[in-house]
Amino acid sequence: MSEVAKLMIDGKEFELPVVEGSQGEKAIDIRTLRQTTGYITFDPGFGSTGTCKSSITYMDGEKGILRYRGIPIEQLAEQSTFVETAFLLITGQLPTNDELTRTSVYLNDFSLLHENMKAFYQNYPSKAHPMGILSAMINAMRSFYPELIDLEEEMNKTYLRLISKIRTMAAMAYRISMGERVVYPRPDLCYCANFLNMMFDNAVIPYRMDDDIVKALNVFWILHADHEQNCSTTAVRVVGSGKVNIYSAISAGISALWGPLHGGANQAVINMLDAIHKKGLSVEQCIKKAKDKDDPFRLMGFGHRVYKTYDPRAKIMKKMCDLVLSKVKQDDPLLDIARKLEEKELEDSYFKDKNLYPNVDFYSGIVLRAMGIPTNMFTVMFAIGRLPGWIAQWKEDVADPEMKISRPRQVYTGAQLTDYIPIHKR
Repeated sequence: MSEVAKLMIDGKEFELPVVEGSQGEKAIDIRTLRQTTGYITFDPGFGSTGTCKSSITYMDGEKGILRYRGIPIEQLAEQSTFVETAFLLITGQLPTNDELTRTSVYLNDFSLLHENMKAFYQNYPSKAHPMGILSAMINAMRSFYPELIDLEEEMNKTYLRLISKIRTMAAMAYRISMGERVVYPRPDLCYCANFLNMMFDNAVIPYRMDDDIVKALNVFWILHADHEQNCSTTAVRVVGSGKVNIYSAISAGISALWGPLHGGANQAVINMLDAIHKKGLSVEQCIKKAKDKDDPFRLMGFGHRVYKTYDPRAKIMKKMCDLVLSKVKQDDPLLDIARKLEEKELEDSYFKDKNLYPNVDFYSGIVLRAMGIPTNMFTVMFAIGRLPGWIAQWKEDVADPEMKISRPRQVYTGAQLTDYIPIHKR
């Protein structure tokens, strides 16, 4: 007999089926709740609500586990590349040598932008935020490229076109905002190396490619490629449930990622370090202020809403952080503060007892700064990495026969029936 949950309302008993996932997690299926009882559930932020069944990403915040398609994130970060991980997320399996080669060829072929799209960049205000530009340009792609047709090969090309062009768009937005010439992608460079070259190559001083920096960028994007049903992924699924084109759904994800509580968290880390430096605070003072409940100061980049132990991505990113800092060896007071803050925080039992360890945003913010990525590009970097996950989630949602257009309910708290009063009598 299938397991059921029993609900008592006004002395009446209702049975609701229980759904069990492949890792043993259980959910109460409430799809018929409103029809059978007249009640709805109330769950602001959807912290206890499952909105879909998914086979893409598994995470366990209590145990610090993150897996893509069953493969531990640690193995992917150590042995895979961002392109291979993107293929895994979107198709559900690791690529063969031929498939990986073909994917790389398509990424190179699709890397250039339509000439008419380039004109758009010249007309954005010089201080326009790169995330706003990126969201708008992704949405605009629908006007330049054909609607998806129901052929798997053509759909895969659309996914690869997005993954390829987003890095070109991001680099182009940065170069134009800096008043510098646009650097075009090179067919001899891999995905990550190409992005770095498009960002930083200079006619006077050519960009010096470093394999360790390329590795660190690969790992950064792998770690951010998907993270279950977070704010931006839910935005992609909700918008996609209206059967809009994929460009509009991805554009919605970029807009959701822009916020400081989501994709902007690593930028908030750098802003915090900058504020500490400008105020001349010592690390000891920061630790003391963070412990004081009456002090508004907060340590950004420590702790995580989902992970109750150490963020598994943070362990990996810390290694990349140490690697990049050892290679760059630049004099940066913010990076010095970050090192000392991490050291003191990890030694303090107050933070250990509360499981407030440095998270992936703390280390990734430091890594991006050390690479030379400007702070206002941090969320753009996040968006490039998250794109394969968004595509995979959109693809899964569209193919799921159980999915319907998202239409949450509400508990109304406004005025009761109120008669209209003509303006001359008010």
